[in-house]
Amino acid sequence: MVVKFGTDGWRGIIADDFTYANVRVAAAAIANYVLAEEDATAGVCIGWDTRFGSRAFAGVVADVLAGAGIPAVIADRETPTPALSFEVRRRKAAGGVMITSSHNPASWNGVKYKATYGGSGKPSIMVSIESFLGKDLKTAATAGKISEADFHTEYVKALTAFADLKAIKASGYKFLIDTMYGSGRGVIAGIFGEAGIPYVEMRGEINPSFPGINPEPILPHIAETQKRVVSDKCDAGLITDGDADRIGAVDEHGNVVDAHKIISVLTYWLLERKKWPGDVTRAFNTTKMMDRIALKYGRRLHEHGIGFKYVVDLMLANDILIGGEESGGVGISKHLPERDGLLNSLLLANVMADEGKTLGELVAALQAEFGEHQYGRIDMHIDEALKVSAITRAKAGVTEVAGLKVLRSETLDGIKFFLENPDCAGKQNAAETWLLLRASGTEPLLRVYCESCSVEAVGRILKAAETFVLQGSAV
Repeated sequence: MVVKFGTDGWRGIIADDFTYANVRVAAAAIANYVLAEEDATAGVCIGWDTRFGSRAFAGVVADVLAGAGIPAVIADRETPTPALSFEVRRRKAAGGVMITSSHNPASWNGVKYKATYGGSGKPSIMVSIESFLGKDLKTAATAGKISEADFHTEYVKALTAFADLKAIKASGYKFLIDTMYGSGRGVIAGIFGEAGIPYVEMRGEINPSFPGINPEPILPHIAETQKRVVSDKCDAGLITDGDADRIGAVDEHGNVVDAHKIISVLTYWLLERKKWPGDVTRAFNTTKMMDRIALKYGRRLHEHGIGFKYVVDLMLANDILIGGEESGGVGISKHLPERDGLLNSLLLANVMADEGKTLGELVAALQAEFGEHQYGRIDMHIDEALKVSAITRAKAGVTEVAGLKVLRSETLDGIKFFLENPDCAGKQNAAETWLLLRASGTEPLLRVYCESCSVEAVGRILKAAETFVLQGSAV
């Protein structure tokens, strides 16, 4: 079956497998789930992003839901994913559907499901929805009503109430806002403009071709952001992806601040300055600096699989303060059990204001206290046979990687090797060196992740892993 729900819904290439017919299949599975497990009379909210055809695909979803007797409310303009999640919870809706392919190239689109609590469907919900794929959907005697509504206003009010805009203004810092042509466009710029906070916005217009980039806040797609932060004399660059649920950042010198450092900065601030209660979560592929920060403040660290649905599962079952993942998705439970790149952009500015430090200085302070943690990732677009072969060989037993002895391995999500790295032995609080291979369940893609105590070590290890995958040789 073409339609398959992965860690956060289903994605496909427009006009190839992402077609009206297949969107109807996905929508029918969601409708059957809502009829079986939720209060269908509460209706479903539907959001859509700036991609080609997103509004039309949202209409197709609405038609399917309405045909099954479920009221459907469509956003009246392009919508950030967290704004949809916020509206689902605010309206106490039966669920939400977001038409987006997030950070994927322009040729892609997708369907995300958001549960009634205002966040990604937890694993049990996604399994249930997938079980309805291909099943018949009964036509209701009375069709559900289809309407449009504003999903922005109340969401923006919530953002401005959460962050201390007066402190940000008083800091005098100037910010570059890059929305990567995505549906977060105008949100932070509007908030900063209203509050009198200096800013420059780039890539804030609608352009479904995402010229020259994928709307993912990592290199090489933010190379222009790096230049603009410096040329426009900004103190930080705040970046959101195509549907604004993920965050990226650039410091005042144009250096990329990766998602690992962003979540570490936010976690440290919440525990040290805000002193809010709760545990901390991180995905299997996310920095172990989080473990050290949680330990300092006596908080439990929950490690989980890759995908924000696992963070949601933990947030709903435990007292979780903050949770995050390597891809830039960070959620704070006081706001939503949902990743929110726009909120986290505001909070990074808030941290800078409270601490009186630029973004680069905040990162340097963390590295000094908790040890240098450097990270890298490569995405290998390879055929299915090679992908499966690489994971099989890795799990069969590897004793060394790039000449470094394997101390142990873990298989929570993919295969992770912990390595003995002599280069880290002389460094204070040196990061534990690890390498992770993880195959995508929905694409011909293998991701390779690494963390160590230096940029050089990360580069060597990733190169050795790439050779292992492509050539079948020892790592």
